[in-house]
Order: sequence, then C-alpha cells, then structure tokens
Amino acid sequence: MSRTNLFIVLGLVALIAVGGIAYFMMDSGPSEIATRSEEGYEILPSDRTLGNPKAKVVLIEYAAHSCPACASFNERTFPQLKANYIDTGKIFYVFRLFPLRADDGAAEKIARCLPEDKYFTFVDLLFRNHPKWNVEYGVQSPEGVRAGLVQLGRIAGMSEAQVEQCMVNTAEDDRINKVATDAARYNVTGTPTFILNGVSLGSGAMAYDTMAKRLDEELAKK
Repeated sequence: MSRTNLFIVLGLVALIAVGGIAYFMMDSGPSEIATRSEEGYEILPSDRTLGNPKAKVVLIEYAAHSCPACASFNERTFPQLKANYIDTGKIFYVFRLFPLRADDGAAEKIARCLPEDKYFTFVDLLFRNHPKWNVEYGVQSPEGVRAGLVQLGRIAGMSEAQVEQCMVNTAEDDRINKVATDAARYNVTGTPTFILNGVSLGSGAMAYDTMAKRLDEELAKK
C-alpha cells in the first residue's frame, strides 16, 4: 500500500474502531537497547519491540495501523513468526509506524498512552477492527473515526476522556514524523516494509514461508 504524503496528526484527528479483543498478549522488549549503527540499522529507545534484544538477526517492520496489507500480515503471518522466531529468541522484532494518513497518527497516540506491554495488543485490536474505524472500509466521517477509536480505547481500559487527551497530544507528533522521515534511509514508500539486518526485503504482506526462508538464510550467516 503506497503512502502519498508524509503527515501526522496535529490536533484532533478522527478515528474509530470497535471489536474483538486481541487474540494474544505480547510483551514488549526493553525500551533501552543498544544502537547497532555499524550493522546498518539502529534500535531506538522509543521503539516498540519483541523478542531477544541480543539476537544477531533484527527484523524491523514499517507499518500503518490503517493499512489492509499490514492487517493481513498481522493475521496470516505474524502468529507463526512470533511463535517460531521471536518467542524462541532467534530474532529481535521492531515495529515502527509509517503513517499513510492522519488517522494512523491518532491511533498510534492512543497505543502509546497504554502501558508499553499493552502496545502490541492494541495494535492487533486496530488491525482486526478495520471495518469499524478505517476509511478504506467506508468509515468516512471524522466523527465516525473518532468514535471508533474511542471505543477501542475503552476496550483497552481507558476512559473516553483519556483517549481524547491522547489523540490531541502534540508532543508525540514530532517523534512520529521523525520515525517516518528516517524511513527514507531504507527507501520505504509503502507498508508493510520489512528491513532485515539493515537490508530492505521490500513492501507487501509477505507470506510466512517466504519470510521464514529469508530469516533462516540470515540466521545461517551468524
């Protein structure tokens, strides 16, 4: 999925969502992780991560919360990736937002308001409830998007007032924009895009077998 403009929410942005509770709980990795710029990539203190921070293979995913291809990867590939490579300590996984529209920024702000170990659960909730909040599924009005996001935030345990506060938090805008701008080093133009030990694997919802082959090849070099 291509992104046409680099932009993030400056002020109140409309979002939405309702829906089933996340199918699995995921624990974020430590927030303070060493930079590995000599390897062609960096792990930022603000990154949301899973797995073994000392793993020699690092997979970075640039994704957008409203991206249907990202939601497909989350549903079809990620559970196996997590079970076979992340939970086993073989790789270190990093998730970064590459916004396609302002709604992605608002959704990210809500996710960042939650405790760090709830971040991925909320992202999963966003992906699984696209028809409830995503403009690509017919939710056109800003009010509809906002109402859906508030509903998702409440499912995650926040009050409506807390969700509203999160969405208008402009302090997050600079961080979100910087992450998206820095993605240019990998020529990221669409989502999801995967970076394996500093090398882009390209864009698109990669099938598990394809992803596993690339990971195994990289692991064999270490």
